[in-house]
Amino acid sequence: MNLVTEYLKLGLRFDRVVDGFVDAYTGDPAIKEQVLAEPQPDPADLGRQAAALSAEIANTDLAADRAAFLRAHLDALAVNGVVLAGEKLSFIDEVQAYFQVPICLTPTEVYEQAHDRISELLPGNGPLLDRVREYRKTELCPPELVETAVAALAAELRKTVVPATGLPSNEHIDFEIARDVSWSGFNYYLGNHRSRVAVNADVGHRMSQLPILVAHECYPGHHTEHCRKETLLVERGGQQEQTIFLVNTPQCLMAEGLGDLALLAAIGSGWGQWAADILEGIGPRFDPELAEELEVVFRPLNSVRQNAAIMVHDLGASPDEVLDYLQKWALVDQGRAHQMLRFVGDPLWRAYTST
Repeated sequence: MNLVTEYLKLGLRFDRVVDGFVDAYTGDPAIKEQVLAEPQPDPADLGRQAAALSAEIANTDLAADRAAFLRAHLDALAVNGVVLAGEKLSFIDEVQAYFQVPICLTPTEVYEQAHDRISELLPGNGPLLDRVREYRKTELCPPELVETAVAALAAELRKTVVPATGLPSNEHIDFEIARDVSWSGFNYYLGNHRSRVAVNADVGHRMSQLPILVAHECYPGHHTEHCRKETLLVERGGQQEQTIFLVNTPQCLMAEGLGDLALLAAIGSGWGQWAADILEGIGPRFDPELAEELEVVFRPLNSVRQNAAIMVHDLGASPDEVLDYLQKWALVDQGRAHQMLRFVGDPLWRAYTST
């Protein structure tokens, strides 16, 4: 038995249980064809297969780093199988099992402190949510200009990132606009150093947030990570386990961390003015220094959505309670709160909130 091949087959079988479980597969197409020809898999059986393969790693001659990677991902798949088979697991335990990260409710005092600082940056007499809403309205990118803005930012980031990371000359990204989806942006890695990046035009993208999104999905975020792994780990290192990217496994946590740090890694302090110069003439202008300051002070509010997920899945909160909570503490309008609630309620993506 080739354990790596069995791991790839197992991941592809999970995708037959839940469409989208495989975020990317760039391996041998014959393996995928074989799995597609099999009978419909049972998730509980897949969980047992994952546990058995994890135990079998000790009997292989895999290098320690590869063995650790496979064990972590097979253990996550074992729990995925249990959950998909219908067994109840607390949201907190589910996140721990998938991503090896303990989580808990963030105290609202953390959010109160962030709100105080945001209030200083956006002074006025009305409620803070109203002031934030009015500020955000001033820099909303018209939906028909989102693709133009995204392409312009990606082109400039590419000039910086490709030479620094040694990406191959054939790397390429195609862009598309998506509608009626639960995420704001998504990278579909196609293999051979190519990606398709979809941007949700329904969420109301702001000019100052687009550079963060583009860096996250493209350069030096997800696209760059996939390209580097394909070159260094697969083509040169023969690590075929890296040809599959599975939702609700530890590799997602690492990918999202890299994505969240992408703009600061590529541009650093001063990214606001850098972006404003690129976007000049595309959509409304924004205050670059204020945008940078607000990005920092809003960071503590990133965990509000995780709190909402715990409320929904572990504490039995009603949708109305959670919507009010999201609007109050995340400082978002009702439409954005509904989008967040949709994400944390999605059977596939709910745990991904924590990454």
